[in-house]
Amino acid sequence: MRIEMLRELLLPLLGTTLGAACVFFVRKSLPRGVQRSFTGFAAGVMVAASVWSLLIPSMEYASGMENFSFLPAAVGFAVGMLFLMMLDRLIPHLHMNTDEPEGRKSNLKKSSMMALAVALHNLPEGMAVGVVLAGMIGEGGAVSAHAALALSLGIAIQNFPEGAIISVPLKQEGVKKGKAFFLGFLSGAVEPIAALITLLIAGAVASALPYVLGFAAGAMLYVVVEELIPEMSEGEHSHIGTVAFSVGFLVMMALDVMLG
Repeated sequence: MRIEMLRELLLPLLGTTLGAACVFFVRKSLPRGVQRSFTGFAAGVMVAASVWSLLIPSMEYASGMENFSFLPAAVGFAVGMLFLMMLDRLIPHLHMNTDEPEGRKSNLKKSSMMALAVALHNLPEGMAVGVVLAGMIGEGGAVSAHAALALSLGIAIQNFPEGAIISVPLKQEGVKKGKAFFLGFLSGAVEPIAALITLLIAGAVASALPYVLGFAAGAMLYVVVEELIPEMSEGEHSHIGTVAFSVGFLVMMALDVMLG
């Protein structure tokens, strides 16, 4: 069990790290279409994971509430959205393809704010892994070990392009390859940390599990709506982001059903 948990905790970070390592092999900046497809794919994975890995298990865990079994998921979802909205306003960060930073004013370098933007994006993914692991080891086994693996693997797959999206543009901004790789790695390191904290919280209070599952779903979907969908759609009209979204959604759905 411990080996499985360690694997699920570290798989997403491995995906980000491998993606960030692309900075050593990619000479030019990523074409806009590639960036859009990567972002759309990540959004699709996160939406599917929110539904199959988080919201549905939350309602199944609260099935004893019968017609109101949706309530813990709904409450957790709303709080998760508000939590990420608060962090979005507080943490200074800079999204791709813009020079207008968000959050509180700071004297941080552009490279640091870009890394913080990805770290903020990765936070709810880490929470999702943590709460699913809590459901796996908790009383009654609300989440199967295969379902936990499916979520971790799906996030790891979509983290690969995300790692490249952060490290390669940093190199184009004049950041040295080693530092660009390290910042990409750091942006992903937030995931196992967030997963461990969420695992401890959800594991300590078993009755809170359906609420925390909904919380993670709300946090993830906030990132999708606030950040990923606008990024995959901005600029010249193209369907590539939408197609990639569909592919990501189907991949995560298939993983969850086949392994769950």
